[in-house]
Amino acid sequence: MDRVALEKMLEQGQDNALLRYTLGSLCLKASDFESAIEHLEQALKFDESHSVSWKLYGKALAQLERSDEAKAAYVKGIDVAESKGDVQAAKEMRVFLKRLG
Repeated sequence: MDRVALEKMLEQGQDNALLRYTLGSLCLKASDFESAIEHLEQALKFDESHSVSWKLYGKALAQLERSDEAKAAYVKGIDVAESKGDVQAAKEMRVFLKRLG
């Protein structure tokens, strides 16, 4: 699905973690970092245990040079990923966190 179709679903009242995560991911790929952050924040309100949302949220924040917020997102994301056994996501977020210094 494309971003326009997903935004239309949102306008029609369909709202859930997967929809917001997908929109956040598409916005991030399109370098629309502000929109990505908004959608990923909503995704995390629906499901705080979605480690990949934390990863993309941190990436979007880092792109806007909001380093402290990105670091906090990665730390939280690593905790979430480790608690779920999501080793790959935790490993990636550690690398991103290290790059932020």
